[in-house]
Amino acid sequence: MKKAFFFTMALCLTVGLSQAQDKDSSIPLIGSKAPSFKASTTQGELNFPKDYGDSWKILFSHPKDFTPVCSSELLEMAYQQEAFNDLNAKFVVISTDNLDSHNHWKAALEEVDFKNRGAVKIDFPLVDDHQYKVSSTYGMIHSEVSIEQNIRGVFFIDPENIVRAIYFYPMEVGRNMDELKRTLIALQKTSGSNTALTPANWNPGDDLMVSSLTDEETALLNEPESDLYQISWFMTYMRDQE
Repeated sequence: MKKAFFFTMALCLTVGLSQAQDKDSSIPLIGSKAPSFKASTTQGELNFPKDYGDSWKILFSHPKDFTPVCSSELLEMAYQQEAFNDLNAKFVVISTDNLDSHNHWKAALEEVDFKNRGAVKIDFPLVDDHQYKVSSTYGMIHSEVSIEQNIRGVFFIDPENIVRAIYFYPMEVGRNMDELKRTLIALQKTSGSNTALTPANWNPGDDLMVSSLTDEETALLNEPESDLYQISWFMTYMRDQE
């Protein structure tokens, strides 16, 4: 039974690799519309991003199932998924193995006691991308270097389905969920404003920066009643109100 399972996985990988050749494509840039796709997942059929409505979407990609770093990332995501749900954000996980492998991986992960926190359920979908269609659509195929090496991207997509941030990580470096959460909150904090910015090492609750001021705001700078202050003529801050 195990031999048949691993033979099927190897066959799917071979077919997928051959189909991925010559499919190198551009990464969707920040500010562009998120590419749509339909795929089978561990939670049924998915029409992305339509199925997520006005939620924030975090597309999280993996080169293979059962790899140690990726497994630790999925477990950490599962422990923190409620916090991301509270931020109106949904995870969608891409991996280049088939759905049968995904279901085995998910079941195995849900039995792991990671960092002594007990077993945890994975309530986000794992997308079947064994033909590399989604990975190609999102510009993660670089066949001259490695078919799978670049399938370690994270795409933040806002409720209007616009790509707002992109991270890529090497296979040997695990992704930090707290940093992903910080990025999401920063994007939400500055959305809808043409002037709000987050400075270096910003964390929720810290003051924001402001890119420009109106004449009225300039006149009130550094006044006791003003939320605006400067540390230099080219660095203006706004006190956090929450």
